[in-house]
Amino acid sequence: MRTYELRTYTLSTREAFDRYRTVHYPRHLTSFALHGVGLHGLWTAADGSLVLHALISYAEGEDPKKIAEQFMLSAEFRADMEGFDSSAIVDVTVIQLEPSAGSPLL
Repeated sequence: MRTYELRTYTLSTREAFDRYRTVHYPRHLTSFALHGVGLHGLWTAADGSLVLHALISYAEGEDPKKIAEQFMLSAEFRADMEGFDSSAIVDVTVIQLEPSAGSPLL
């Protein structure tokens, strides 16, 4: 079974948030696959907060932290983020998830 994470990104401004969620993060759809990372969805809060939630996964047995570090050093990541000031990301929270009984991911 793949390892799942819920990643939450908090941005500093509406402009940065909109650009990150509509331009830069969607670029990861292609680059993640090259690194064995699955992107299963992106969500924003209905209250309009500057937070983007992403459900991602890694192959069984892979170390998510190691994969994420390698990805962030890759040419693909640099290309995905070109033109974006990453200091506008003021917080990233990562929660590793385990499926509950009845989950279709069991």
